[in-house]
Amino acid sequence: PEVETVRRGLASVLDGATLKNVILRRRTLRVPIPDDFEARLIGNRIVRLARRAKYLLIEMQDGTVIIAHLGMSGRMKIHRGRPETPGPHDHADFVTDSGVTVRFTDPRRFGLLLLSNIGEIDQHRLMKDLGPDPLSNEFNAVVLAERLAGRATPIKAALLSACSIRRCTNFCP
Repeated sequence: PEVETVRRGLASVLDGATLKNVILRRRTLRVPIPDDFEARLIGNRIVRLARRAKYLLIEMQDGTVIIAHLGMSGRMKIHRGRPETPGPHDHADFVTDSGVTVRFTDPRRFGLLLLSNIGEIDQHRLMKDLGPDPLSNEFNAVVLAERLAGRATPIKAALLSACSIRRCTNFCP
């Protein structure tokens, strides 16, 4: 739910915006940020913000998709007008043509910023094993019943068992 809330908040300022500048202050978070990150984004228009599990997906006009994860302590803060001086944990700024800056802050550096293409996103290593999203049409009572068939445990235990530390391939987001 937290990532969906972030997505909705960012959509109000990023949908349809063109990225005038992208400023990276650190090239490695949980994983290295691609070398061509800024070049692929500057001048590109954002066409849609989506969410897949705990990943924020920012789709660009040219088919590039930013895959963002907030980690345990990351956040995206919207600055209208000139943002405050960046602190030591402010790793990236996305500056739009309307003067809005979205700043990615992550004190623990467990978050990530990666790039993919819209045609390949479903097969991306971070997306391909995810089950249907609970807020999507692909997740319904029939799917849940099929996935829980044959289990004799209480629903909470069954859900927690399916969503263990390893990547869940059943029905978990």
